[in-house]
Amino acid sequence: MTRGQLRIYLGAAPGVGKTFAALEEAHRRAGRGTDVVVGFVETHGRSATAALLEGLEVVPRRTLHHRGAPFEEFDVDAVLARAPAVALVDELAHTNVPGSRNAKRWQDVDELLDAGIDVVSTVNIQHLESLGDVVAAITGVPQRETVPDEVVRRADQVELADITPEALRRRMLHGNVYPPERVDAALSHYFRVGNLTALREIALLWLADKVEDQLERYRADEDITAVWESKERVVVALSGGAEGDTLVRRAGRIAARSGAELKAVHVASGDGLTSADHARNLARQRLLVEDLGGTFHQVVGDSTVEALLEFARGANATQLVLGASRRGRLAQLVSRGVGVTTAAKSGPIDVHLVTHERVATARRARSGRGVIGAGRRRLGFALAALGIPALVAALIPLRGELSLTTLMLVVLTAVMGITLTGGMWPALTAALMGFSLLNFLFTEPYHHFKVYDREHLIALLVFVALALGGAAVVNISAARARLAARASAEAQTLATLAGNVLRGGNRLADLLEQLRETFSLESVTLLERTGPGAGPAERRDPRLWRAVACAGAPCASPGEAENDLPVDDELTLALRGHTLEAADRRIAQAFAMHAAAALERERLERQAEAVRRLTDTDKLRTALLAAVSHDLRTPLASARVAVGSLKSTGDLFTAEERAELLDSADASLARLTGLVDNLLDMSRLQAGVLGADPVPIALDEAVPWALDELGEAAADVQPQVSSELPEVVADPGLLQRILVNVIGNALRYSPAGRPPRITAGAHSGAVELRVIDRGPGVPDEEHELMFTPFQRLGDRDNTSGVGLGLALSRGLAEAMGGTLAPEATPGGGLTMVLALPLAANDTEEAR
Repeated sequence: MTRGQLRIYLGAAPGVGKTFAALEEAHRRAGRGTDVVVGFVETHGRSATAALLEGLEVVPRRTLHHRGAPFEEFDVDAVLARAPAVALVDELAHTNVPGSRNAKRWQDVDELLDAGIDVVSTVNIQHLESLGDVVAAITGVPQRETVPDEVVRRADQVELADITPEALRRRMLHGNVYPPERVDAALSHYFRVGNLTALREIALLWLADKVEDQLERYRADEDITAVWESKERVVVALSGGAEGDTLVRRAGRIAARSGAELKAVHVASGDGLTSADHARNLARQRLLVEDLGGTFHQVVGDSTVEALLEFARGANATQLVLGASRRGRLAQLVSRGVGVTTAAKSGPIDVHLVTHERVATARRARSGRGVIGAGRRRLGFALAALGIPALVAALIPLRGELSLTTLMLVVLTAVMGITLTGGMWPALTAALMGFSLLNFLFTEPYHHFKVYDREHLIALLVFVALALGGAAVVNISAARARLAARASAEAQTLATLAGNVLRGGNRLADLLEQLRETFSLESVTLLERTGPGAGPAERRDPRLWRAVACAGAPCASPGEAENDLPVDDELTLALRGHTLEAADRRIAQAFAMHAAAALERERLERQAEAVRRLTDTDKLRTALLAAVSHDLRTPLASARVAVGSLKSTGDLFTAEERAELLDSADASLARLTGLVDNLLDMSRLQAGVLGADPVPIALDEAVPWALDELGEAAADVQPQVSSELPEVVADPGLLQRILVNVIGNALRYSPAGRPPRITAGAHSGAVELRVIDRGPGVPDEEHELMFTPFQRLGDRDNTSGVGLGLALSRGLAEAMGGTLAPEATPGGGLTMVLALPLAANDTEEAR
């Protein structure tokens, strides 16, 4: 079955028109004859939004009960049974009521998509999981309802519902977003112009990144290599010289001014840099690039210019930053250098040649200078064809003055020069031309290819042998230099790979992307066998393979790629783009082994996480059983004795004795109820299914409730909580339990005559309630131990409870979006700080 398509309307804030736009899309599709239903739409009382529901089929909602209250939720089963072509499901990040089949609404949407139903949904930028802390820092409102970024990124279409902050505030003033009684508070808090502007910028930048990903996939699928200047990207080329620091900083400034991406690339080429200085420089420059927010890359190429331009075009770069040539003037006459050559071939890519203090100073530590390229060979042939005849012609007037041996030494010197310039074949050409001309012009009979003198013949043969021997030596030296340079490039690539592993950058996707960039490949895919078969035909059958990770467009089978690198019987690495040389395949094989290890490590980590959760569950179950067998026995036994006595011999007791027994049974049962409630709530917290219903509540009312529940033990506690404090968002029942646990803990350890103090104040978008005691205190290193379930610091018996109070209190606080943290009381003692979010920006305003 074909998976359905997901279309998401993304907004920067509530009220920008996401749901309105989604409903208009539903009407458009229904008008074209598409079977459309409304699975769930939240109108928030907005009449214009509710009016758009008319004319659309609305699937009834499912009613669930939680804590005695009814809640309406999206009925995924009803939509699946209805099986429409398109379903409209609002608020993708919504958290379902406990008891629902899925914890989050996006999981419900996934079920619809798996069933082949297209879905239109909505989400606000602050609900993306990776941006929750950023938005909280801007608005002061923590986000409890989030959706994983990947869910939104893999949507087939994401459309921005956008209006300016001023227009949104006008819409609120007209009553189109919230009821009139809530508008003033909303405009002065969450919906300030600065907040809305920042959220709008975040939404635009996030969507731009997704659009860029789509563009890169399209360019890869269509094999487009031309530069599209859709976004500024700056690439800085690093050779390993000390001037690289200057280049990186200059490129960073260029990127910062234009808001561009920064990428640094080092080409490990045929004349690669192998000195220790270069390695140290590159390591330092890599850190500098990362500090500036850029990324470092290394590629292998025999031609530095071609490899650099290929990387820049593959990255869709718009600007290249290179250092000005360090070659001297004489060297520049022979070759223009990398910078000038790159600028001449860059096409639409702008090239910046940056001057530095090492301009026109030749490099001293280079290896592989003996590598003979095509240009040097052509120069060698030209010198052989023109230089040797010219030299011999210049020696003709000296034929009577110099001996044949001297003349041959002069020509031999020229042949050696050509050998050093062009290598074996130009040297052979020069030697044969020198032999022929010396024989023709300088041995008797002149102007004939005959030799009468035996010594002249021997001299000519020795001349040819020396010339060929010198050429062979130079050729072998060049070949070894080429191999050494290749080994250097391989070593640098493997060192980079090892460095990434040591730094922790060894994720499977990162390894494959590094391999793709290193050899300028179109895609790299790690395939796992899903069925039997080992022949050539089976390696082309996509049904027998599954892509477990890829960089670029994935291959369906090893047979689709130019390079097939088996890792083991089950895994193979498919490289598409061009055929690798044998030496490159060795490096790619090293990447393949690392990729297999990374895959195994990721799977082991997932298994370990699953085992850890099971272990935690077993520990919790064991602790619960231990608690039931020890701590619940005392109140249960007391209640049974009291009730049993009243039942069997009730007539023998006076009214006062009966009342005392009833009070004992009631207290024991109340204690038993509290312990069971704590145990059940802790188990729910551990399972992640404890629900909270936050509402605005005043702390000056909540604290007295908790003190009343504590009874006479808290009679001396005088809270200093002002009635002018703003309300907080909290579940009243859970808040009361937190306060009872925390205040009761402070009472337990407070010395006689010095009851705990309770104060409160508003700070940074939250209200902090402090419970301060003057007890023995807790060392800083043991603060976190207080929050470990089933433990109490210093306790050695089972008579004072199961030790769940603080652990449960912290879990309940976090379930409501707050925090509970200990501090040392100045002068001795412990202070527990409960921070809860302000109610001025409630959950609905944060949507």
